[in-house]
Amino acid sequence: MKEIKILVTGAAGFIGYHAVKALTEEGFQVTGLDNINAYYDVNLKYARLSDAGISKNDIKHGELICSKRNSLYRFVQLDITDRLTLTDLFEKERFTHILHLAAQAGVRYSLENPHTYIDSNVVGFENLLENCRHYSVKHFVYASSSSVYGLNNKIPYKETDVTESPASLYAATKKANELMAHVYSHLYSLPTTGLRFFTVYGPWGRPDMAPSLFMNAIMNEKPISVFNHGCMQRDFTFIDDIVKGVLKIIISPPVKEIPYEIYNIGNSQPVELMNFIQIMEKTTGKRALLNLKDMQPGDVLTTYADTTHLEQDFDYKPSTTIENGIKKFYEWFINYYKPTDN
Repeated sequence: MKEIKILVTGAAGFIGYHAVKALTEEGFQVTGLDNINAYYDVNLKYARLSDAGISKNDIKHGELICSKRNSLYRFVQLDITDRLTLTDLFEKERFTHILHLAAQAGVRYSLENPHTYIDSNVVGFENLLENCRHYSVKHFVYASSSSVYGLNNKIPYKETDVTESPASLYAATKKANELMAHVYSHLYSLPTTGLRFFTVYGPWGRPDMAPSLFMNAIMNEKPISVFNHGCMQRDFTFIDDIVKGVLKIIISPPVKEIPYEIYNIGNSQPVELMNFIQIMEKTTGKRALLNLKDMQPGDVLTTYADTTHLEQDFDYKPSTTIENGIKKFYEWFINYYKPTDN
């Protein structure tokens, strides 16, 4: 598929790693980009890259290197806030499609480091949009988030719901991304699609997210911090289901007067945190030590995706059960982290 050249930002990240693997398996030429920042353990990021054939010792900032395992994959360490170097990359490579997954993530971290979110999630996003406009990119697909629904009490969340009450700066930057994308679709007919992901988990998952935090605590017999005393629901969505949706969407840009779209990608089966922990206990054969805490600023009680729009347009709906998803996550976890009693 030489006519399609895809840039995947955030390629050393959780979703990015899986997306690169899936896209190259489909025969697409892929360039991965990541700044490899230290928001969480960089060793996990380098391990993901290594699994994709990119050796840590070969990485040189701003230089494209070829994967030793996959002839369709190349990688460059670069920050999307570096406007000039990013533009040079677009000029040389002439990407046809962009899958933008790079962002400063995390709700609680945004309370302490607000400037980081504006730099990466707003300034970096604008840099990509400008390059897409000037270099005639055919489809710009980007990660939004279920957090844009914020204080909306209407569930399940539907793409047409009002999203004007974000509960965190992280959520506000994701809403800003959707608005910015709409402007470029409207003014420059740039096809854009935002994907509102719902609590993604699975192998190679981020260590700062609840599934990894819970699994790590259970396996190491440490207490789990459970906020709002466990009275919260999350629409946990397995990584393979997320990537299958991405593969369907990226090659199908919106075709309408303003080529702009938004899709929820979630499992549509919210799980109580306490139930989630119980399934982990059953899977691992270990008991969890619970440290019940009050609600944290920026959190919401429930996330619940209405995926009707995705089903209507692509005949697709995530389907991995929470039991199967946690089993696969556990198998990867004990292989990667190798707890002493396993």
